[in-house]
Amino acid sequence: MDDTPDPALARLSAALGDLPTRGPPPVERWNPEHCGAIDIRIAADGTWFHNGTPIRRPKLVRLFASILRREPDGATVLVTPVEKVRIQVDDTPFLAVEMAVEGAGEGRRIAFRTNVDDLVAADAEHPLRFQDGPDGLKPEIRVRGGLTARVSRALTYDLVDLAETRRIEGEDWFGLWAGGVFHRIAPAEAAR
Repeated sequence: MDDTPDPALARLSAALGDLPTRGPPPVERWNPEHCGAIDIRIAADGTWFHNGTPIRRPKLVRLFASILRREPDGATVLVTPVEKVRIQVDDTPFLAVEMAVEGAGEGRRIAFRTNVDDLVAADAEHPLRFQDGPDGLKPEIRVRGGLTARVSRALTYDLVDLAETRRIEGEDWFGLWAGGVFHRIAPAEAAR
């Protein structure tokens, strides 16, 4: 594995200034008893609600986001060493709201900052996935574990501007390079 710092990720990190740099808690190692559901919902626009009221304290939202985990059955839970509670997520738990791009083609690096200040670089471990739905193209990136971030509409346009066509396994694909991986958007025929 290359230990060279990702310049795009470093640029986003520098923009965050004095935020703490320690990583998220080891939620994947915690296996407490399930305590039921709690009335916390993450709306599709990234707003967190408790008992139907928006949570207005960004530090509290970041704290809750740090203890999120996706379960094998697809449920999203808040987990601590002593309890686990299920919450509702309307779309994805996070939003990618800022992007930094360094380089071009196969050497391109793309990093994202989420609405809860997670930093993630697109690569094989953090792939970009593109879904085409009735509302148009909806990309997302894996942030950690099974948790993903929906890429904002503005950043989606920026990603599409970086796309190119590449032949893979006898089929032409529209997609983009990031972190040494070609992230497929759609078959080239469908992208026209």
